Amino acid sequence: MHFRLRDLREDRDMNQTQVAKALGMSQTGYSKYETGENDIPTRVLIVLARFYGVSIDYLLGETNNPKRNL
Repeated sequence: MHFRLRDLREDRDMNQTQVAKALGMSQTGYSKYETGENDIPTRVLIVLARFYGVSIDYLLGETNNPKRNL
């Protein structure tokens, strides 16, 4: 999962600090999600999926299809 977070962030030419700020958290906290050191809480998964415009299943590595089913 963590590689997807990094790839999505880099695809948008953003750094960890910018994403962390958008999520209302510290860069260190976000970095731990991206490296897989900490599990991502459900509420943060929802925010990240909306932020990046992808499905939670995609973030979790359950599918290679990033599209959200609305």
